[in-house]
Amino acid sequence: MSQQFNKPLQFDETLFDNVSINSHAIHRACESLDRETKCLDSDVKIKALLNTVRVIDLTTLSGDDTYVNVQRLCHRGLNPLVKPLLDQLVSYNYCDSNLTVGAICVYPSRIRDCHDAFKMIKPLREPLKVASVVTGFPSGQYGLESRLKEIEFACDSGADEIDTVIDRSLALNGDWDKVYKEIKVMRLKGSDVRLKVILEVGELGSLSNVYKASWAAMMAGADFIKTSTGKVSVNATLPVGFVMTRAISEFYSTTGVKVGFKPAGGLRTEQDCYKWIKLMENQLGDEWLSPNLFRIGASSLLNQVEKSLFKLKFNRDPAPWEISV
Repeated sequence: MSQQFNKPLQFDETLFDNVSINSHAIHRACESLDRETKCLDSDVKIKALLNTVRVIDLTTLSGDDTYVNVQRLCHRGLNPLVKPLLDQLVSYNYCDSNLTVGAICVYPSRIRDCHDAFKMIKPLREPLKVASVVTGFPSGQYGLESRLKEIEFACDSGADEIDTVIDRSLALNGDWDKVYKEIKVMRLKGSDVRLKVILEVGELGSLSNVYKASWAAMMAGADFIKTSTGKVSVNATLPVGFVMTRAISEFYSTTGVKVGFKPAGGLRTEQDCYKWIKLMENQLGDEWLSPNLFRIGASSLLNQVEKSLFKLKFNRDPAPWEISV
């Protein structure tokens, strides 16, 4: 059976009128969540870190990306933890031996490199999903025609998922109908792939705009809404996460459609993992903790997760040769 993706709904302009966000209440909730995640026991921490591994979009978006870099990334995605650590976790029933990350994320020109790498990696295993950033990433300041060409190229190259960016100038001008229409065209252009829509929350100006952008994207057919490109100074923050997950919850209550959530940019510590996992549990429930509905965009986070898991399991810091390079 082919995978079912979100379909565009009719634009409803009334949803963008008189939106008011209680930022004080949101920041209080963030403080409460922060306190809650500082007193977790080791068992809960291990499970949260393994959940993090499963939903990471392991990413390289550098100007000096090469086939070798991409091949290394694909191998790491299939083997996120060193074998002795993984064996210990399997023996205690924390996970199974097929643990992988959620997907690999690269520029469009590196999509074929991912597929070639998976063909070469032995022992042969089921390849991971390949995601690609498109539509004028990270600025979105390109003509719509060229952005659609990027989607076409990525799909033709074998992308399973595309991470698009919105034109923030439209959002800042309050032109939500135009935001919706552009995303809808992108949805229709990439009808056979999972569509993640990057709001670039650090450039939207207010939590109200974050809420409105979330609704515009979901109505236009987004399968995921994503916080950030990771290329600006302000990326994924908990207050933004509260607003976006609340919008997802309300969208589900209204339409019956489940939209995923992806924080990206600035997630580097084990404490970040606990906070975002707990946010998802509190706001959307355990069902949203699967890779089909939750992803974390990261490049270096996996290394910290591995170190933290090692320390929790063996009660000491790992030596350099005891973790992945």
